Amino acid sequence: MDMAKKIVDKMIDGDAFSQWLGIKVLEVSEGFCKIEMTVREEMTNGFNIAHGGISYSLADSALAFAANSDGIQSLSIDTSISHTKKVISGDKLIAETQEVSKNEKNAVYNISIKNQNHIIVAHFKGTVYRTKKKWLN
Repeated sequence: MDMAKKIVDKMIDGDAFSQWLGIKVLEVSEGFCKIEMTVREEMTNGFNIAHGGISYSLADSALAFAANSDGIQSLSIDTSISHTKKVISGDKLIAETQEVSKNEKNAVYNISIKNQNHIIVAHFKGTVYRTKKKWLN
């Protein structure tokens, strides 16, 4: 098993919230992650659309998995999201990361979130602080 998968498996095993979301890891490699989840009824708000925190949380998990996949423990320090289309119960959301830049201290990622019809429903940007602590010894 490669290092990126080993690290993400370890992260998700201890991540009760990502488990509650029902996140499935589709692909992971150093600096990259593609995950999916299905929106459930209890994730909707008073407008019968997905609470904005659902797509945000999916993207935040994708950020964490991609940023940590190189073996260095990394923590988000700045994140933002723009919602472009409504999401409803039953929609399958897929978050895919793109590493924009990385140095010894910080890394920046863009995450696109698409629905089952390949329509972008949100854009997420995240910056992480790269600690000096390693995931695996």
